[in-house]
Amino acid sequence: MKKQNILKRLEVVLGIALALLLVYSIFLPKHIWAQVAEVILIFVETGIIMFSADSKYNAFKVILIAILGLLLLSWVLPAAYYSGQYMDQGRVQMGLYSLFNYPLTSLSYFGFIATYVIFVGGFYGVLYKIPAYRTFLDKIVSAFKGKESVVLSIMIILIAAAVSVCGVQIAMIFFIPLFVSIILLMGYDKITAALVIVGSTVAGLVGSTYAYGNIGMLLSSLSLDINYQIFVRVIILVVAIILVIINTLSYIKSNFSKKSVAEVVKKEVKTVTENVEKKVSKVASTSKKTTQNKKNSSKSKSSAKGSSKTTKNTTAKGSKTRKNNNKAALKDNNVIVVKDAADVKSGYLVPEKENGKHTIWPFICGFILMFILVVMAFMPWGEGGFNLTIFKNATKAVLEFKVLKFPIFAKLYGTVNEFGAWTVTDLVLPMIILLLIIVLIYKVKFKDVLDGFVEGAKKSLAPALVSILIYTILVLVTYHPFQLVIYKYILGMSKGFNIATTIIVALLSSIFNGDVSYVFQSTLPYYASVVTNVDNYPVVGIIFQSMYGVAMLFAPTSLILMGVLSYLKVSYKDWLKNIWKLLLELFIILLIVFIIIALV
Repeated sequence: MKKQNILKRLEVVLGIALALLLVYSIFLPKHIWAQVAEVILIFVETGIIMFSADSKYNAFKVILIAILGLLLLSWVLPAAYYSGQYMDQGRVQMGLYSLFNYPLTSLSYFGFIATYVIFVGGFYGVLYKIPAYRTFLDKIVSAFKGKESVVLSIMIILIAAAVSVCGVQIAMIFFIPLFVSIILLMGYDKITAALVIVGSTVAGLVGSTYAYGNIGMLLSSLSLDINYQIFVRVIILVVAIILVIINTLSYIKSNFSKKSVAEVVKKEVKTVTENVEKKVSKVASTSKKTTQNKKNSSKSKSSAKGSSKTTKNTTAKGSKTRKNNNKAALKDNNVIVVKDAADVKSGYLVPEKENGKHTIWPFICGFILMFILVVMAFMPWGEGGFNLTIFKNATKAVLEFKVLKFPIFAKLYGTVNEFGAWTVTDLVLPMIILLLIIVLIYKVKFKDVLDGFVEGAKKSLAPALVSILIYTILVLVTYHPFQLVIYKYILGMSKGFNIATTIIVALLSSIFNGDVSYVFQSTLPYYASVVTNVDNYPVVGIIFQSMYGVAMLFAPTSLILMGVLSYLKVSYKDWLKNIWKLLLELFIILLIVFIIIALV
């Protein structure tokens, strides 16, 4: 029955969409109409993957299972909320109709995140049309040849520090395709890329310091200053970064050992050589029947020369071996084989390489400026953070500037947020400007820009849909607040502050809500009514923000985790198999820190 209802609703939605497109198609150019139709087909295909039981890349399935599990909890547990006092609502069950209605609610409230993800995909789709972009990536890889571990460590430190200080875990999505391409071109696999991106983001969340956008609700709920236990939080950040780096390099060491690499490469070279020798002998035997011995000798030499060239090209850096499932990249005298290279399709995670010399300085300047802009725009300069008014006053002065009593900049720019108050939607305009500059510098045709943007947007549909589904879970637990009943039971196991119960509540609320602000908003007001000793609140704050970061490493409600896994097409099971040690180590160290600061 469920499958039939789902199929019927999909048919209705698809029918309405096709009808609308049919009406408007007469006003669209054929080229644009074809691209729109292709995008719709990708949406339908993605929907099929979501409901497919045979899907290898199961990020969607994991999220859908979580949604169904929470749906059942709404039937089992009563609902309650806290508004000055604990208010029991009885049971507020979720119906099947809401299963289709809540994603629309999620889209209306949090659709800007999905839009941002799609726009980032379109941005890189245009870059993929520019040969200089691949040259730019190759230059980075070659510049750090033999120092790949240093590059990975720098990436982890930069992302973690930016998330910790500025709270830019969503804004940093802009750089994910860049980092993924670099990591894969270095010869590592998609698990390595996921470890670097997700692990570093988690480290920044675990060790949040001045990211007021992330911890503002926590500070107000517990009446804490932004500098509370700052020394301890910095130590947690540093330790978390070190753990992520160690575990990433350990994974690389165990999966890309010289011995295993040598065996794989030797086997591949041997196979290619044998195949070429067979072809040479076959050509030689055929030639004997139709040509003279002298010509046979000449052809054999030519074939032998082609054989050695083919063998050489098989192991050369940057060579394309479409028939093989492994790609290799030369690093000094060692060859690293990329696992799952069959899924790293040319033009998907890594742009195709084109011969020729290309200028790369626009990409260098562009990405550096964008990183600086993200940090400056999301740094908590104003109230609640550093309490500086310089950017607020500067923005106000620009908007109030008049030419002949006409506020030209206010009319031209419209509503502009000052640095420190930006959101991801504010990043769209700088991305458009940067893209236009790059397009003009490299003289990209309009058709290529349009095609590239559509192709890139299609690649980002899966992560965009993941964001909608994850925020659907947030809508579900908000409209059906059964979680407070669980917290009441757990906190009732002990009187006053208790590390164990606080950790459990912090972890569960992080898994249920996903979004950091909603974690604190849904839990801490009630928690503060139960644990009334304010002397414990600094410890409580560290526990809640740290446990949120830990949960984002494995929870199916983690936007950055599930989005990255869907983009890389890495299964949730494979991810858990490779991060359980990091998860355990991080949890044990945090537990020790909690106990120490509680006793001091």
